[in-house]
Amino acid sequence: MKRRPALAALLAAALPAAGAQTLQVARGDRLADAVAAARDGDTIELEAGYHHGQTAVVTQRRLTLRAAPGGRAVLLADGAHAEGKALLVARGGLVEVEGLEFRGCRTPAGNGAGIRFESGVLRVRRCRFVDNEMGLLTANMATATLVVEDCDFGQAPRHEGLLHHLLYVGRIARLRLAGSHFAGGWRGHLVKSRAAISDILCNRLVDGENGEASYEIDLPNGGRARVQGNVVAQGPRSPNLALVAFGAEGAPHAASELLLSHNHLLNDAGQPAAFVRHWPDRLPADTVLRIEHNLFVGEAEPGSWGRPVDDNRLLPLAERARALAAPPCPAA
Repeated sequence: MKRRPALAALLAAALPAAGAQTLQVARGDRLADAVAAARDGDTIELEAGYHHGQTAVVTQRRLTLRAAPGGRAVLLADGAHAEGKALLVARGGLVEVEGLEFRGCRTPAGNGAGIRFESGVLRVRRCRFVDNEMGLLTANMATATLVVEDCDFGQAPRHEGLLHHLLYVGRIARLRLAGSHFAGGWRGHLVKSRAAISDILCNRLVDGENGEASYEIDLPNGGRARVQGNVVAQGPRSPNLALVAFGAEGAPHAASELLLSHNHLLNDAGQPAAFVRHWPDRLPADTVLRIEHNLFVGEAEPGSWGRPVDDNRLLPLAERARALAAPPCPAA
């Protein structure tokens, strides 16, 4: 697996700009008015507590939205959405979102998101996405970069005929997902990424006893993927007995490789599942899968968990607690 270029260059513009201001949004204020008034480099702080029916579209070249000190600020949809897409639509240059909760988005198309990311660079830190039709959803913009760190995703709604993914990343340049928690999926996937480069590092993707997500990690178009230091657990009610999927829908990317290492993976279904399922006939001929230094717990479909010679171990379901313990996190 080739080393990834550092994100420092992409995020260098996050340094405060000369003359930048901080705009305050109290409960009852219109977030859209603050965003419209903000200039490139400004920061918008939302008062802790519930902000009902507040939405916004960010087009600035640089803008930060964050919770003010004192607690989490919650954007509660109450039927509102921006452009029929999300509570927050980001298509600026560099947008940073910190300490906010996005809850309850519904749209006529059935894919209402906490955040809809369309272009530029979006960095989301210490945020929560709860009970949205899509937790965070991106457009297909080949130059875009998404960074998600220390966030929580959960409580997918249960609407017959729809697939509610907690994180759905389109055909963008790069995803970095680190230190985040996912649970409570339904029919859709916990994480689905079509990015050319997907770094999925040191997360906890544990659907739980009542979760009904399909795949825990779906990489349907291949690409260069690094999955390291995660706890990945599929619950007993999943409709699709596979945890990590690679290349199910064919590969539009010229290069595809998967490194799956130093993870704990649990199949809690009580029947065989594919810990890793891939489709060689749909991926480039030179695609490489490296499965090494992982702990697998539960019944496995033959050939779906790598080889013992690569320091992979397969243990019975009685070792469930060991699978749910955090693995070492070697990823940088």
